[in-house]
Amino acid sequence: MTDNDWNRALREQWEFHWNHQLRARLDGLTDDEYFWAPAPDAWSVRPRGSSAAPVQAGGGEFTIDYAFPAPDPAPFTTIAWRLGHVIVGVLAMRNAAHFGAPAASYETWEYAGDAATALDQLETQLDVWLAGLRGLGEAGLLVPVGEKEPYPEASTADLVLHIHRELIHHLSEVCLLRDLHPHTKTGATR
Repeated sequence: MTDNDWNRALREQWEFHWNHQLRARLDGLTDDEYFWAPAPDAWSVRPRGSSAAPVQAGGGEFTIDYAFPAPDPAPFTTIAWRLGHVIVGVLAMRNAAHFGAPAASYETWEYAGDAATALDQLETQLDVWLAGLRGLGEAGLLVPVGEKEPYPEASTADLVLHIHRELIHHLSEVCLLRDLHPHTKTGATR
């Protein structure tokens, strides 16, 4: 293999899934779908001050529900919550830690109050992630992630594989919830 072949392969792992399976499935996401809670007491993104969750994190008009430690069983989560997790916890925090993007955390993020804004945030963070990954080249994939991650001895390639698994996993869940939404009798709930 020549330089950047592994880098290209890792990018293509995600880009193929995004371009051929996920992106089109997210087109037209409605606010009803975004906030729909198919189970009681589901965690979501909500207007500030309207949540009953133990912790409501966020730096803007909307907050994300969570608790630490997480309850057992964990509450069901809405598309809004799942997108918030992917945008902030999977991408923005990693983009900040590894690619020089602005600092990001669950506590300070300005969560989207509508589906279109959430999808814009997702695409922005994906663009930063892929540009950062591209800039690593082949050698950068072998560098340990260090204290920025829970497993500091892991290589950056290990982190990339983990992030791509998380993206595929959670965004596939979003698609499943979209598939389920039209088969229900209830509308959106917050």
